Amino acid sequence: MIKYALACDHDHAFEGWFGSSSDYDDQAARGLLDCPVCGSKGVRKQIMSPAVAGTKAQKAAPEPNAQMREMMMTAMGEVRRQVEENFDYVGDSFAKEARDIHDGKSEERGIYGEASPQEVKALVEDGIKIAPLPPAPPKKTEVN
Repeated sequence: MIKYALACDHDHAFEGWFGSSSDYDDQAARGLLDCPVCGSKGVRKQIMSPAVAGTKAQKAAPEPNAQMREMMMTAMGEVRRQVEENFDYVGDSFAKEARDIHDGKSEERGIYGEASPQEVKALVEDGIKIAPLPPAPPKKTEVN
């Protein structure tokens, strides 16, 4: 396996793992690589230093991207916790209830629930302010 430091044409940095350098070349040529941040297909390799194994075990410093990812996951977990504790869960009725609140047919309050992609699109097109709820963190028993 080989790890490449990659960046998109919007300068979002990320990494990718490939079976070989020719696997990267093949995927890049077929347009299979995209930025996980913005979805851009303009992905390129960044300059990297080779990984050199030392004779003494050293504790590696966490990568800045790993620290940022951990910070974002913590913040998203806090957002989800606040919503679950303070908003009304309306289940599959989310789209109808959001529309009723927007139209003044239902009391103004924070809600969360589920909606199909078509329902979400219709709400956004009608100017109803909604946002996706961050995913729940994996349960400790589900993490390997």
